Amino acid sequence: MGARLWYKGMVDLSGVERAVAELDAVYRPVATMPVDLDMLPDLGAHTAAALAELGVDERAEAVLRDLVELYAAGEPDVRAAIRRLFDRYTSFRWAARLPRGEEVTEAGLRAELILFSARDQGSDPRDEVLGLRDLCARARRAGLDADPLLAEAAGLSSDVDRYGMGSTRTILLGHLGR
Repeated sequence: MGARLWYKGMVDLSGVERAVAELDAVYRPVATMPVDLDMLPDLGAHTAAALAELGVDERAEAVLRDLVELYAAGEPDVRAAIRRLFDRYTSFRWAARLPRGEEVTEAGLRAELILFSARDQGSDPRDEVLGLRDLCARARRAGLDADPLLAEAAGLSSDVDRYGMGSTRTILLGHLGR
């Protein structure tokens, strides 16, 4: 991937959608496996191990980076199409992650915020908001000013209140100065 495909001046997302669909199918058995309540204390480690066994982390990261780049540079219709990809391929949305180091960098924060915008609150905005709060706190501990990047991501975001908790744009703007 990495290369953009253009047809009559429009971004062709069919290649990236194929990659997302393939990864979604690989992730689905782990994403939908039953949760053994006796394993709750070890669930995070068990899930991480199951995802690592799939061996697709590098490919998923590359696809996410392409999606972030396309989303950030895209027109509103391209961004809406990418949000629909995250809505359609829920196992991919749940499992695929950008690498997370101990310390947040400006580039990493920007990519994570753009990805937050593209996921458009996922299936549970409460989880997304908790992740956003953690990300912003980590960025501020690293000495980064998150506000310009929050504003940038908000400018790319949907204004639709999908779950009664506000739109992705208002959620991002609500984290300015926090």
